Amino acid sequence: MQTREFVGDSSTMQEVRKLMRRVASSKARAILIYGETGTGKGLVAEKLHEQSSRARKPFVEVNCASIPGDLFDQELYGQVKGTFTGAILRNNGLVNAANGGTLFLDEIPELNRRAQTKLVGLLDRQRFRRTGSVNDVEVDIRFICATNRILFQEVKNEKFRNDLYFRLQVVSINIPPLRDRGDDCFVLTEHFIKKFNHLYGRAIKGWEPAIAEIFRAFHWPGNVRELENLLERIFVLETDDRILVKHIPPRIMRELESGARTGMSDSPGDINVQDKSFQDATSEFQTKIIQNALTRNNGKLSDTANTLGLSRHALRHQMNKLHMR
Repeated sequence: MQTREFVGDSSTMQEVRKLMRRVASSKARAILIYGETGTGKGLVAEKLHEQSSRARKPFVEVNCASIPGDLFDQELYGQVKGTFTGAILRNNGLVNAANGGTLFLDEIPELNRRAQTKLVGLLDRQRFRRTGSVNDVEVDIRFICATNRILFQEVKNEKFRNDLYFRLQVVSINIPPLRDRGDDCFVLTEHFIKKFNHLYGRAIKGWEPAIAEIFRAFHWPGNVRELENLLERIFVLETDDRILVKHIPPRIMRELESGARTGMSDSPGDINVQDKSFQDATSEFQTKIIQNALTRNNGKLSDTANTLGLSRHALRHQMNKLHMR
C-alpha cells in the first residue's frame, strides 16, 4: 500500500514517529488518534497500517460524520438479500471488507449511542452480525479511531460511552498542531512546492524572506491542510517564480496583524488593517519585520540584511521604498 509522505523534522514530530513505530508493530487492537482539524490524523492512520504486519491487508476508512445514523448498521455490518424492500443484493459491509487489516473510524464521536454500543461488542468479540442474519461473522481487525475533540469531556457530557472510551484509550497518539512544530512549516512548504511544481508544471524556487516571518507568526488554525491549500492557491492564481508577500490572502494578513498570536516575542506586532488597502497593510507589515530585525541586530545593516536573507544594498533599497530612515 502506497501512502502520502509524512513530513516534519521537529522534535515533537520525531517523538510522534517513534511512538507510531512502537504502536504499529504492537499487538494493539485499538488505537486512538487525537489532533486538531488538518493535522493529518488520516495520514497517521495510513502510516500505522503501512508499518504494521497488516500492511498487505485492506485499509478501510470510514468517516463517521458522513453516514446517517439509520444507515450506519448497513454500511458497516452489511445486510442479507431481502432484508427489507429494495434490498435486492447482499452487502457484506465495511467491517468485513477490512478483515485481516485495519478499519479507520474518523470522527468517532459522531457515532450515535446505539452505534457506539455495537462497536463495543465488535471490539470485544471481533465478530458481528449482518442486518437480517442470525449468524455471526468472525473477523480479525485492528481499529484506529480519530477525533479532534476531547473524548473524556464527551464522556462527561454523556455524549460518548465510557466503556467505549476506555477500550479506545489504551493506546493513544497526539498529533501536535502546526503552530507547535517549530520550523516544520518551512519543511512542509518545500515539500508542497515540489509537489505542486510537478503537478502544475511550474518551477517555483522558494519564497521571499518576509514570507518566513509571516509563516512563523501565523497560528495556522487549519494546520497542515491550510498551509497546503494556501500554497496550491498560489500555484493556481499567481505567475511569479517564488512565493511573495503579495500572494498572501488579506484574510491571513488581517488575522495575523490583529494579534492572532499575541505575546509572541518574535511577532512583527499588531497592525490594524481593517481600514487599509492590502498594499498599505503589506508595507506596514514589512516595515515591522525590518524594524524588529534591526532591533535584534542593534541597528547594524549588514547583520540585519543577513538575518532577512538580503544584500545590504537590497535592504537599503527596501527601507527607502518604505520611507524608513
